[in-house]
Order: sequence, then structure tokens, then C-alpha cells
Amino acid sequence: MSAAQPGMTPFSLDGRVAVVTGAGSRSDGIGNGRAASITMARLGAKLALIDENVEWAEATLKMIEDEGGTAKVYKCNVADEAECKATIAAITADLGAPDILVNNVGLGGPDGTALDVDMAAWDHAMSVNVSSMVLMSRACLPAMIERGSGSIVNIASVAGLIGGHPKLLYPTSKGAVVQMSRAMATHHGRDGVRVNCICPGMVYTPMVYTRGMDDKLRESRKNRSLLQVEGTGWDVGNAVAFLASDAARWITGVVLPVDAGATAGRHREG
Repeated sequence: MSAAQPGMTPFSLDGRVAVVTGAGSRSDGIGNGRAASITMARLGAKLALIDENVEWAEATLKMIEDEGGTAKVYKCNVADEAECKATIAAITADLGAPDILVNNVGLGGPDGTALDVDMAAWDHAMSVNVSSMVLMSRACLPAMIERGSGSIVNIASVAGLIGGHPKLLYPTSKGAVVQMSRAMATHHGRDGVRVNCICPGMVYTPMVYTRGMDDKLRESRKNRSLLQVEGTGWDVGNAVAFLASDAARWITGVVLPVDAGATAGRHREG
């Protein structure tokens, strides 16, 4: 992890091994994990595409290979410690030890407030949204620490920064990811491992539009931000690639909203 030499771009990920959880995407659209994977492959990284839905991950694989990139698909339940360790061991044998980990997998979780949320569903969602990031980091960190360098990017949400979400589970889990990222950055900075967190805003991804969204609601979501421009998975993917690269070599413990300014303030009328 050093400053770029003359003639070299610090944004290059040439030869690095990047692990992305939730690397697939519903339909043929571009979700955050797929966008991050493709963007890092374009910058030269070798991608380990992790998803429980192999078909979705294989679609990402094809997109990368069609552009001449290198990637391999791995099926893994990232909430299971043994599976995480076995998957990272397989990735290391196939591609090399991970240089980059993108903890992207997550789910919306159960509806409900403290009065009525289903606690079994709560525990499952917390295991996916929070515990999986600990387990994947645990599997990747030893090689990063031994090497003296590494980058972990955890994907949270602006729902973890501000109130107003109708569910109790989702913002709680995303807020946990925010603070977990700061704690991990503190724990592993001296090891040369950078840990940062991205909080996407209301990006328009397959997870959103495959559930059904009319034009009026879509326009309303867009206009809640300062820029009043609709975001996509590519916006999140570009932020991931930046934080994974040496261009961000002096950045750790950062919580980066990618939200067109939605968390900065309200749009000025008139």
C-alpha cells in the first residue's frame, strides 16, 4: 500500500484478488455487488464472485468474461463460519489470497416495530446483514495481516445513518455495519488493513424495481436528494473500486454516503 509511482495510476487493481459477497443480481440488471465486481475487473482485479444464487453470480461472471476479465463463481452461505473459511480457502487456491473484500450481501429482513417484529426472522436477518461480514472478514484477514496490506469495504445504507425507516430490523442492522466498520478500522489499521463503509442512498437497482415501483414513486425517490439525480448500482460500484484501490491508501474508518446528498440536507425550494 504505497503511493503511485510516476506513470502509474493509483486506481489500478491489476493482479489483485477481490472477493465480493452478493455478487449476483436479480434479472439481468446491475445491482451494487454486480457493479462493484465488473468495475474492479475492468481495473485489473481477479474477482471471486460469492452468492448463494449461483445463476445470478454466473450472469455477473459472463459480463466480466465478455469484457476479457478474470472471475470465478463460488456458492457460499456467508452466515456460516465453516462455509466462509472453506470458500476463502478455495479462492486462495484458485486465484490467490484475497487483497480486497467487499461485504455486500444483505436483505431487507422482516417488517415490524419493537412491538411486533418476528424475532426468529430478526435473528436470521442480523446473521446475514451483520454477522456474515464478521465471518467473511475473519476468513480474509489473516492473509491480509500477513501481507501487511488489504482493503475491506462494508456496504451499509443511509438507513443506518438517519431515522424514518418503517422497519426496525433494516436500519438497526445497517447502523451496526457502520459502527462495526469503524471498530474494524481501529483494530486493523496497524496491520495495514483499511476498512471503510459505503452507505448507498435510494439507488435504482433490481432489488428495488423487481418488487414493483411506479413512475411517480421513482420520481419522488429521486427528488429527495440534493442533486435530484437517480443513482444506480454503478455509482456504488465506482465508490467501492475507489476505496479498494491505492488511490484511497490514506483513507480508513470512513463512512461514505453515496446518496446524491440526501443525508447532507434538504433541497432548497425556489
